[in-house]
Amino acid sequence: MLTAERVTKTFDGPEGPITVLDGATLSLAPGARLGLVGPSGCGKSTLAAVLALLLAPDAGRVVLDGAPITGYGLAVPKQVRRRVQLVWQSPRQAADPRLTLQQTILEPLAIHQELPATAAEQWELTLGWATRLGLTSDLLRRYPHEVSDGQLQRACLARALILRPGYLLCDEPTSMLDVSTQAALLAAVAQQQERSELGVLLITHDLAVARHWCHEVIDTRDLTPAPAR
Repeated sequence: MLTAERVTKTFDGPEGPITVLDGATLSLAPGARLGLVGPSGCGKSTLAAVLALLLAPDAGRVVLDGAPITGYGLAVPKQVRRRVQLVWQSPRQAADPRLTLQQTILEPLAIHQELPATAAEQWELTLGWATRLGLTSDLLRRYPHEVSDGQLQRACLARALILRPGYLLCDEPTSMLDVSTQAALLAAVAQQQERSELGVLLITHDLAVARHWCHEVIDTRDLTPAPAR
């Protein structure tokens, strides 16, 4: 289980502090597809960053598989960080323009020092994930500026899945894609769930998509617990 317990996060704004999360509580179970919907600016992306162990809350905590997380970012051990992976809304901002799609997909394994020993083994591994996610082999040697948003987002999804995480957080992953590509991307995630107990949080402003694809949908207004009496 991945849980945010009464998480609060405040940022400095031009006119003073802005609280974007105020006691937010949410749990994602293994094998579940949970939708989180709400308008822009309501704290969805901030909650995703907190759950992905990239951003420390000002109050509250994240609990991963029963263990409270005490650090964030690089302070979290690699074996813990790999359990939660995040797919960002914009693949252009999330991908290094200097890396080919193959290098993009393999990037987490390089960071974790788990790359296959030979170039042939690396290619075979990358091609397996690419095929699973609808990328053809010729695309793997291209750079981000040489592919479409949909193709690049598939590579970013493969990059997130290659570590075989327990939880996948998708922050508006299809908002920049056409309808057919949206459906294909979500189908690829669903297929991965069939192979594992992957828990998926789909953050979106599209209520129809969330209701169609998710097992449960939560509105951001329901994240904050009622005041204690």
